[in-house]
Amino acid sequence: MNLDRLRTLHAVARHGSVSGAAEGLHVTTSAVSQQLAKLERETGQQLLAKNGRGIRLTDAGRLLSDHAARILSQVELAQADLEAQRGHAVGELLLGAFPTAVRGLFPDALSRLRTGHPQLNARLQEMEPDESVPSVVRGDIDLAVVLDWYNKPLPMPGGLVKAALLDDPVDVAMPADHPLADRRAVEPEDFVDDEWISWPKGGFCYDWLMVTLRGKGIEPRIRHTAHEHHTQLSLIAAGLGIAVVPRLGRGPVPQGVRMVPVSQPTMRRHIYAIWRADADRRPSIRAAVEVLRSVGEKIID
Repeated sequence: MNLDRLRTLHAVARHGSVSGAAEGLHVTTSAVSQQLAKLERETGQQLLAKNGRGIRLTDAGRLLSDHAARILSQVELAQADLEAQRGHAVGELLLGAFPTAVRGLFPDALSRLRTGHPQLNARLQEMEPDESVPSVVRGDIDLAVVLDWYNKPLPMPGGLVKAALLDDPVDVAMPADHPLADRRAVEPEDFVDDEWISWPKGGFCYDWLMVTLRGKGIEPRIRHTAHEHHTQLSLIAAGLGIAVVPRLGRGPVPQGVRMVPVSQPTMRRHIYAIWRADADRRPSIRAAVEVLRSVGEKIID
């Protein structure tokens, strides 16, 4: 059985559709269908069946997909061992990271990887942790940079390795004419009567803000929401509310905005890298983690 065809079947099982498998494999739906048809001829078994407007795996398809997952894992282990034996980072490394890490860590990190490991082809995709963690598990990317908060851990599936990169402190951003703008430090409890600008509802960081403020007896009044911190800061500059803003990837603070540190040292984000345990010996993974840590240490300093 052809390995690429097993990989295609496994992708269909993971994504639940031919179109999803095609997107995950970066090929056309026609190419996926052709690979599956050839695999059915090779095995002499029907592997897919129609299910309404979609498809489902037959019993034989599920059986072979389970074997394909184990086979592909062994192939990855073999590749990792071969790369480890060569002793230096080579080949392709697919990376994913949330937006502020992309902006704050990766321009410098990717430049260092290119200079220090010229045979390594690192490729970066911007994605939130709820997308990047499953992508690492599925093998769509090799390494992801993710985050959680000091009081809200990010759920992590088994079979992954993680390494701390840096802790990211937060400040409260407020209009320059806010009564607390001249403070050296503030507490969340100081803003009981303020209107907040937050991440969009339903996101991991929005949930963290709600848990944190409500845990301090504050029922936050969320007036505006925006994904990006620089958008939040623009709204604050217009006098439209306050926000908690991490320092990583923040960029220039607009005129009319005052950043005041939070006095609680624990109120920060934990930034770390994750990858599959079966790829743990790859020098390219180790090189990426080392560079990301080095860039993170420079940011902290």
